[in-house]
Amino acid sequence: MRALPVALALVLALALPAGVSGTGAQASVPMITDDLGHPLPLPRQTPRRIVSMAPNITEILFALGLGDRVVGVTRFCDWPPATKDIPKIGGLVDPNVEVIRSLDPDLVIAFRGNPLRLVDRLRRLDLPVFVLDIGRGLDALCPLIERIGRVTRTEERAAALAAGLRARVEAVDAGLRDVAVRPDVFVLLYGQGLWTCGGESYVNDLITRAGGTNVAAALPKKWVLYKRERIIRDDPDAVFILARTAADFGAGRNALARLPGVSGIKAVKRGRIFELDENAASRFGPRLVDVLARMAALLHPERFGGPA
Repeated sequence: MRALPVALALVLALALPAGVSGTGAQASVPMITDDLGHPLPLPRQTPRRIVSMAPNITEILFALGLGDRVVGVTRFCDWPPATKDIPKIGGLVDPNVEVIRSLDPDLVIAFRGNPLRLVDRLRRLDLPVFVLDIGRGLDALCPLIERIGRVTRTEERAAALAAGLRARVEAVDAGLRDVAVRPDVFVLLYGQGLWTCGGESYVNDLITRAGGTNVAAALPKKWVLYKRERIIRDDPDAVFILARTAADFGAGRNALARLPGVSGIKAVKRGRIFELDENAASRFGPRLVDVLARMAALLHPERFGGPA
């Protein structure tokens, strides 16, 4: 069994404010302010050498057609597959500042899960750093994409990508309008123990938007180690297992069903244990909309053309 993935634990983060500024003596140079409140001169054109310090940022950069300009990524950045050939800067909490510097970036996009002391060190080296938050809900996804579009000067591409994603989310919303029954849902992260999403995780928001009710929503955490007795008491109607492979999903499903008393919960008895792609669900990026659509179709097949 695997431990809780570092990428998942760190990418599940906060909210997404911020805006653009430029006043006084700097009025002639448009400025954009990152989510830590630091201003950055807005590039006049799309940066040529971009370093990404988080997997979801990498995914968004590629979705904006900037893959050929990404010169450095973390070792957790594995989507899309083309990222495997890009130089690695280290991990999320242990990026190598000297490696980043050696890549001569004209833009470094970081996120709040990266150690602040290292982000500050990059600034002291006069590297152009732009820090972003990770949203707690799906509604923060498109603004995040638009912010990355702004700082990379790909505003039109970002607007088109965001519009397409919004349309797909709205289609799910429309399909679930006036839905009467919201099944109780337990999400299991395949690995070490019964890790599930609490009320502060954006996965909780996905469950709600997909027409379900997270049995762990009352827990004020992003991810929490659940107890077997609580799952039995909650008796969820459906279980989603976040797994990277079909083999992991099968192992997780079998391990869950073998727990004393768990074989009697509704989800197990009715065969309503479903697989979700952990890679997609653990990145606050465009594929979250795929995850939402799949969850909604599995929870409410009668609304989305599947067998009831």
